[in-house]
Amino acid sequence: MTAVASDYRHRLTPTPGGWPIRPAWCVWLEPTSGEGPAALWDQRWQRATLAALARWQQLLPIRLVPDPARAQVLIHRLRPPLRNNRASHGRAQLQLLLVQRQQRWQLEPRVEVLLSPGQAEPAIQATALHELGHAFGLWGHSDQAGDALAVSPGPRPVLELSPRDRATLQWLQQQPGLRQDVLPPQP
Repeated sequence: MTAVASDYRHRLTPTPGGWPIRPAWCVWLEPTSGEGPAALWDQRWQRATLAALARWQQLLPIRLVPDPARAQVLIHRLRPPLRNNRASHGRAQLQLLLVQRQQRWQLEPRVEVLLSPGQAEPAIQATALHELGHAFGLWGHSDQAGDALAVSPGPRPVLELSPRDRATLQWLQQQPGLRQDVLPPQP
């Protein structure tokens, strides 16, 4: 029996501009329908997504914002399109943007997270936990099924962050963030 490494940092990949991390994250969550037949499905999706977000909030400063323009992470209630003829219940797509915050230009990650509403609530929560891990900088996958960022899920949905997920995030938070030397000179 081989020992399992305490984290999976060696499986993560930085962007060409560095590690897409932040001291604090602003997250926009797509609003739900308040009435009609879709309301129950939307509320189930929202509950599961907020539960996953709460797990990450135990480790990271995360604030929900009402304006998507102020967010680094945007969470949409939408089944991702096929990729390589394969379906998925979730996807995180990273862009690096040049934004002005407090009269200063900076390079910032912006992640669009697509979460399919057409699953059971625990499956939505597990998918959200996984995709939000990518959104918060874990751009890679674990090779252990019990981790939220496992490349292949196990027989039961992972609804909590594993010690390896936590250790990998802790390591990532100690890395240098996005390089700011790629910015245009300030006027």
